Amino acid sequence: MIFCSPKPLSTQEIKNCIEEDKKKKISENKINEIIEVLINKYDNEKFSFEILKLAKGYQFLTKSKYSNITKLLLKQHSEKRLSIASLETLSIIAYKQPIIKSEIEQIRGVNCDYTINKLLEKNLIEIKGKSDKLGRPLIYITSMKFMDYFGINNLNELPTIQDFSEEENMIGDESK
Repeated sequence: MIFCSPKPLSTQEIKNCIEEDKKKKISENKINEIIEVLINKYDNEKFSFEILKLAKGYQFLTKSKYSNITKLLLKQHSEKRLSIASLETLSIIAYKQPIIKSEIEQIRGVNCDYTINKLLEKNLIEIKGKSDKLGRPLIYITSMKFMDYFGINNLNELPTIQDFSEEENMIGDESK
């Protein structure tokens, strides 16, 4: 529990979870003994994480000497997040490609310069060439990184309209 909790867990919270899961009583002293064994185990140099007592509870954290590498990883992860506008634009490109910017803007109803530039920076889309239309606008397609990001091997694996049908995707009984 300590390992997966995003906040410090008190011994009482740990006790309640164990008793509910195992259907048997456990004392807070026993929990404290077990936590102390784990604290000593992870104090070893071969582990990059530790259990700390914080805010009247225990939390599993990366050791401070590894904070720089952790920050880099978290930064890379946050760079992977996409805004709603980016997701909308990306889905239009994915389903309608090859497509030019004016067609994307016509579908979305707003200017897409910034969003397209961000998607290009993230290498999720690429420029395939120039259209023969007036002004020779750029043609956009999705990239291999797009496939990797969404865990697909080809565009045929993209969800179809039928995948989003109301009946198949209902959760629970709405009549209640």
